[in-house]
Amino acid sequence: MLIDSHCHLDYFSNVDEIINNAQSAGVKYMLNACAARQTFPKIIDIISKYDNVFGAIGQHPHEAENEGIVCIDELLSFISKHKKVIAIGETGLDYSQPVYSKDIQIENLENHIKVAQMTGLPIIIHNRDSNEDMSEILSSSMKTKPFKAIIHCFTGDLKMANLMLDLGFYISASGIITFKNAISLLEVFKSIPNNRILVETDSPYLAPVPFRGKQNEPAFVVNVAKKLAEAKNIDFEELCSITSNNFKQLFNLNLK
Repeated sequence: MLIDSHCHLDYFSNVDEIINNAQSAGVKYMLNACAARQTFPKIIDIISKYDNVFGAIGQHPHEAENEGIVCIDELLSFISKHKKVIAIGETGLDYSQPVYSKDIQIENLENHIKVAQMTGLPIIIHNRDSNEDMSEILSSSMKTKPFKAIIHCFTGDLKMANLMLDLGFYISASGIITFKNAISLLEVFKSIPNNRILVETDSPYLAPVPFRGKQNEPAFVVNVAKKLAEAKNIDFEELCSITSNNFKQLFNLNLK
């Protein structure tokens, strides 16, 4: 069994087909991350319809510029009404495009962290070109009140990985680890303890080799898992078991 710990099913028009493809590939469960508040209702519809899909509620850092700062009470309301919402996010910092305000992103991230601290649900962290601020915010917030987190689609160096591990967080590998220029990233993943790794697609983005350039989908998390198993020199079936058990442990789920 495999679990895609981060996908965006709400971006697809053919959700039935996408989920059938995943199940046929051995991907039994999926977590639909949320990027924008306007997609909350569609995500709720998806997780209500499909037993094997769970949801997250949150706002991507770049969406804060368009939608405004996320409201803590709004997030808490959705969480209280929907038991299959098991995570906060995705949220975080992304300084790759200077047109987006750092101050707005930071305030938004801090609000999401507060919700994670209040509910006990893990937070899904997006981090791009923002290691210094991200490290400071996560570390200081952890001192205020502990919380659980996934560093999704991790592309950082060993120093950043070790800091996240020291905070008790999980680190997720995406299709990027299959790219030709991912040699150093694979070396980082080799050092990450097996009990802290997850796999994801971030579909419909970042399709792994040999599907690079095409629309990604949860079925392709198999390719991510195979590459990670190869890098860690363990059997594919063992990697599937490890990452699935990590997901269940993190979210306190009894999945068969």
